Amino acid sequence: MSHPIADLLKRALLVGATEVRLVPGRRTIVVLPHGESEVKGDPQTPEKISSLLAPIVTPAAKQHLSTGFAEWDFELEGRGPVRACAEVKVGLTNVSFFLDRCETLAKQAERAPQAPPPAPAFAKPAAPSLPRVPAVPSGIETDDAFDIPRPALRTQPPLASSQRAYDNPMSDGVTTAIDRLLARLVEVKGSDLHISTNSVPIMRIDGEMKQVPGYDVLQAEDVQRLLMPIVPPRNREEFDSTHDTDFAYELVGKARFRANLFVDLRGMGAVMRVIPSKILTVDDLNLPKELLALCHLPKGLVLVTGPTGSGKSTTLAALVDYINRTREDHIITIEDPVEFVHPNKKCLVNQRQVGEHTDSFKRALRAALREDPDIVLLGEMRDLETIAIALETAETGHLVFGTLHTSSAPSTIDRIIDQYPPAQQEQIRVMLANSLKGVIAQMLCRKIGGGRVAALEVMFGVPAIANLIRESKVFQIPSIMQTGRKQGMCLMNDSLFRLAKDGVVAPEEALAKANDKSGLLAAFQSAGIKVEPAIVS
Repeated sequence: MSHPIADLLKRALLVGATEVRLVPGRRTIVVLPHGESEVKGDPQTPEKISSLLAPIVTPAAKQHLSTGFAEWDFELEGRGPVRACAEVKVGLTNVSFFLDRCETLAKQAERAPQAPPPAPAFAKPAAPSLPRVPAVPSGIETDDAFDIPRPALRTQPPLASSQRAYDNPMSDGVTTAIDRLLARLVEVKGSDLHISTNSVPIMRIDGEMKQVPGYDVLQAEDVQRLLMPIVPPRNREEFDSTHDTDFAYELVGKARFRANLFVDLRGMGAVMRVIPSKILTVDDLNLPKELLALCHLPKGLVLVTGPTGSGKSTTLAALVDYINRTREDHIITIEDPVEFVHPNKKCLVNQRQVGEHTDSFKRALRAALREDPDIVLLGEMRDLETIAIALETAETGHLVFGTLHTSSAPSTIDRIIDQYPPAQQEQIRVMLANSLKGVIAQMLCRKIGGGRVAALEVMFGVPAIANLIRESKVFQIPSIMQTGRKQGMCLMNDSLFRLAKDGVVAPEEALAKANDKSGLLAAFQSAGIKVEPAIVS
């Protein structure tokens, strides 16, 4: 007696498939000579995969699977042997069936004297120029017919660069549901949308996590239907192999979104961050005018730092936009993914995405030296080699903007130096002292009445700061910053104090964000600003 997995594999053979994959949270995947496709129907669940495996898994394979991997052969009735491979990843079982040793029904049908019946109904009709799909013999059910991917690279001329954009979504799904959630996120001025299996959708609004009303708990199938239609093909492959991937998505005329797709204990999930379509200017952000001097530098290193979600990308975009409007230069940005899209104004702007246009930050940065840049923006200085090339680029006559996940100017300097082995740190102090022109450390605070505002710590690479870096006296930098207020330098506590004194943020919020809480509390007490006892303790 046949069982569901046998029927599935037989139907896969009809369209010339060489492999069938069962992946939790995805519809059944078939591998064809010209690419992957998915079967119509619901996504696979762990329970469904277990029930499909039960009739065919051997006792020995079941025992091996407890160690994380098993493979075995079984006979597909009338078709020959099939090799099955099962692997347990993050608690979920992925299965592949290899059909290359089976004799396909298509070949049997070709040898048969009778004319073949009509071809099965496909989710997307094949283009006229594509080979015909083998006919389906009578008696074979086709209600789970396969989508045949269009081999565009073989049958069509190459796409224009604008059509090969990294964030073009797959066209085999409907995006209405996720578009509605993202549009709502923009309307309520939220920053992030969280999609998780076994949870209702959640939005971060003014820094707080709030459930989206009107939605039920999302099951694995719901999450798959929401997310997979917007995942680009390259990212689908990366997600299959690594269980996480980053990409960008756009609601035309509303906003772009930076998305991270992942797998956790419950299944698939994603976080999507809003990137406004309109680039905020330095005036929109109320950035100190002294910062604009950094945008007119011919060379050097400028760093924007802060924890995740502190608005670093928004500040960097505003600075790049100012350069784009006031200078006539060549700007190269290297990001993962590209967030704010900068049109050419007075500058020529080339934006490259790691993973799509280049393999890594360090490779793209090394290549940028041969691409005649004046300004280079690094979305993230992730490792020692990237930091080293960024310093080299700044020293060779280029202006480099980058980001680090540090909370203050002194900790930024320490982070860079500590990346290097002890034997090289003396040399790096000299290089950094010569190259570092500014550090902007920022944190987002909830405003009274709604919204958020950035508190900024600003340090400029003046000679006194450079000398302290060379002499390994970074701990003395805050005192130089205090005496350099007339030059535009500012400590984080000074910025938080001013926001609280002006009634922009609550004193409790300012104190919660401060690195030096005792110093800020003393300033509040001197100014007669009251703070809730619970916060003080």
